[in-house]
Amino acid sequence: MARKDGLDTPRETRRSLRPNYDPEAFGRLSERFARFLGTARFLVYMTVFVLSWVVWNALAPRDLRFDDYPFIFLTLILSLQASYAAPLILLAQNRQADRDRISLNEDRARNDRSIADTEYLTRELASLRISLGEVATRDFLRSELEDLIKELRANPESDSK
Repeated sequence: MARKDGLDTPRETRRSLRPNYDPEAFGRLSERFARFLGTARFLVYMTVFVLSWVVWNALAPRDLRFDDYPFIFLTLILSLQASYAAPLILLAQNRQADRDRISLNEDRARNDRSIADTEYLTRELASLRISLGEVATRDFLRSELEDLIKELRANPESDSK
């Protein structure tokens, strides 16, 4: 009979009052948001929003206006949007810097491997050249045999000895 609290039984997950969030998902969200803030579409949306706000609160009947001039509520909304946008943009930049750093390190490692491979091949090529310098080539053997044949023809009496 196995004990219920034995090592072979996994524990139940404990519940926590702290919110559980995935930092990678939050980072991806911040990057998408930062990319959206850098588009012409965002600028058009913000321009239409602000112009609509100003036109409505300047030209609508007095009882339908909700933010009279100097548009304090609009200023508050834009400040709130900027206060959230800035840290999200910084987070996205930090994540991009981390990716760039990893990519740079991988490029450096790849470059170091390429240099090592090139140096190895250079040494191998040099050793082959040295080895080939010591090997008798076909032309060298032919010239030596021709010289030997000429010597033998020149001294026929050395054959009879």
